[in-house]
Parts: sequence; structure tokens; C-alpha cells
Amino acid sequence: MGPLQGIKVLDLTSMVSGPMGAMILADQGAEVIKVEPLNGELVRHMAADHNGLNPVFYSCNRGKKSIALDLKTKQGKEILLKLASEADVFMQNFRPGAIERMGFGEKDLRKINKDIIYVSISGFGKNGPYSASRVYDPVIQALSGATDIQADRDTGRPKMFRIIIADKVTSLTTAQAASSALYVREKKGIAQHIELSMLDCMLSFFWPEGMAGIVFAEKETDVRKLQGSQDLIYKAKDRYITAGAVSDAEWKGMCTALNREDLIEDERFSTPAGRVINSQIRKEITGEEIAKWESEEILALFQKEGVPCAPLLDRMELLENEQILANDSILRTEYESLGEVRQARPAARFTKTPSEIVRPAPRLGEHTEEILLQADYSKKEIQEFLNGNIVISNITGSE
Repeated sequence: MGPLQGIKVLDLTSMVSGPMGAMILADQGAEVIKVEPLNGELVRHMAADHNGLNPVFYSCNRGKKSIALDLKTKQGKEILLKLASEADVFMQNFRPGAIERMGFGEKDLRKINKDIIYVSISGFGKNGPYSASRVYDPVIQALSGATDIQADRDTGRPKMFRIIIADKVTSLTTAQAASSALYVREKKGIAQHIELSMLDCMLSFFWPEGMAGIVFAEKETDVRKLQGSQDLIYKAKDRYITAGAVSDAEWKGMCTALNREDLIEDERFSTPAGRVINSQIRKEITGEEIAKWESEEILALFQKEGVPCAPLLDRMELLENEQILANDSILRTEYESLGEVRQARPAARFTKTPSEIVRPAPRLGEHTEEILLQADYSKKEIQEFLNGNIVISNITGSE
């Protein structure tokens, strides 16, 4: 019984920026109905599938129910409006203006459900030169400064994060915002429209240290000159590790572990500010010393001296890492049609209303008939919808 038990979410989003946010709500107990076109959303078709589901789609849509619906038809529109009339949250990430042209804008839904929380996700917001443009994660990385943050430190060539970070940061922000809106509705009876742009979400995410140099206008500093202290990757004899010293005590511990006590009082490194200003030479010296050790040995010494450190795991090592196993961070679930499925455990652990993955990701239209029956359509009406290709149904999925 998650904290959002009893909340119904109508999810019209596609790709990642919305679906992952709705998935978080599903993990926390909400009933999330994913509304898709008759051929399914694009991500369903973007990778090799395993018994009808691919891993990216699965990990963004677990726990949801699926209804496949033709929203270009009158009957399809009426079905969606019927579902929206009973929903607590409506989520969409069409380009600005598109959902209004379809007849499902906030004003349209507010007429039939005054209490609905309406969530709109866009790439750039509804104003400005990019507002009507198509968007994918790399475009947001380009505009948000992400490629500058990731730039090659030797050549200065911009680089991108190798994950779709903008989509996922937006999803996390969306889930948090939707929960806050539900809280305000519960406490004060206020139902509202939440508008998020991927660009705003990324700027907010990067701002604390990524944009530190432009926080105080009277003391503006080229932010690029402040970058570098986080690139703490060192090569021990057998593998790469990370280790960092921010406080004086940590720096003393690192020097002690490396048998370089002479560096503790070195004026270049004896203060936190000095260690930042002289980070490059400090990392070079530290790297030369770490290279003399086997990783297990130096990591043990760092741990003993209270120095934050860890081996750099490759992704295939995650499943057997002692800390990850101790946390039970990766869930393994057996499904008849999929075999063992591995998913990261929902990160927020509630002591009284635990999150859980209630079901696998849905096949396209897997819950169409169930959803329509709950919306008080008769079996005869449902069959007419099926015959008219207004909806499709796939009930072959097995949990």
C-alpha cells in the first residue's frame, strides 16, 4: 500500500521525460493508466524486444496499465474524456498547443473534472524561439550547458552525457511536483496546472555547483575555470578508483594513507580553498602516489583514514557488488512470460507505506478491456469499439 494508493493517473506521455515520472507515481501506489495510439508509443519499437517488451520501455513503464486508443475518432475522444473525468492527475508531453488542438487542454478537462491536477511537460516551455521545435535529450544538453560541463579537459571539446540525463531529471522533477500538487489539493482544495520544461529542469539541476561562478553578479567568475575538482579518477595498479579529500581531516587522512605526510602542511593544499585552486597539481601528485598501490590495499587504507573512496564499477559488476547487495538495491522478479527481470528498487523507502513494483510494464492494450469495464462501459460497447478499431486489446501478457 504505497503513499499514493487511491490516486488515479492518466498518462499520455511518451519517450522518457514523462513516462518515467508516471512510473515513479505507480511505484508509490498510484493506478497509472498509460494511453497509447493503436500502434504504440515510439519507445516500444526502439530496441530489440524480449517477448514483446524492450528493456528501456519496460524500465520507464513498469507498474502501469495500458489502453490503446485512437484519439482521432469521436468515440476515442469520448473514452479519454470519460477516463479523465475520474482521474486525479493528467500528464501529457506533446509540443505546446498540440493537446489543446486535440481537445484535451486544461480548460477542456477542467469543465468535466474541476479537481484534476494537469501536468504539461515540454522541451523549452511555451514561449521563445524554440518553443514549437521538436526536442530530444541532446538538444537540451546543448542549451543547458551540459556539454560545457562535460567538455574534454585537455582539448576543451564539448561532450555530452552518455545517458538521457535531461529526460530523467525532468521525470524526477515531474513526480515531485505532482505529489506536491496532490498535497495542496488535499490540504487546501486547490487544483492546478503544472508546467515543466526540460530546459528549466536541467538548469535547476546544474545550478548549485555547475553555475557557481555566475550566482553573484557582482563577483562573476568564468564558471569553466571552476570545473575540475569532481573528476577524481585514479589508476591503481590493477583498476581505476576514486578518492577525494574535501575537509582538512580527509586531506590529512589521504596523505597519511599514501605515506605523504609532507603534503599535509604544504601551503598549496593546507586549506580547502587552496586544494580547489590547486586542484590540478594536487590530483597529479595524488594520482602518481595511488598508481603505486593495488586498489584493494589503498582503498582499505583510505577507509581506515576516513577518506571517501570506492572502486570504479563497470555496469556488469553492479549485480554482485557487496554494498548494492547489502542494500538490496536491485530487485529480481520472475514473470512467466519474461523470466527473471531485474529493476532498481524504488529509491524512496517509506517505513509505513512502502513503494513497490506492482506489475511488469504492460503490453500494448493489455488492460484496455479492464479499464473500459471500470469506466462503466458494457461488454457490448467494448466489443463495438474493438470491431471499429477504436481500441485494441492484448490480454496475452502474463504476470
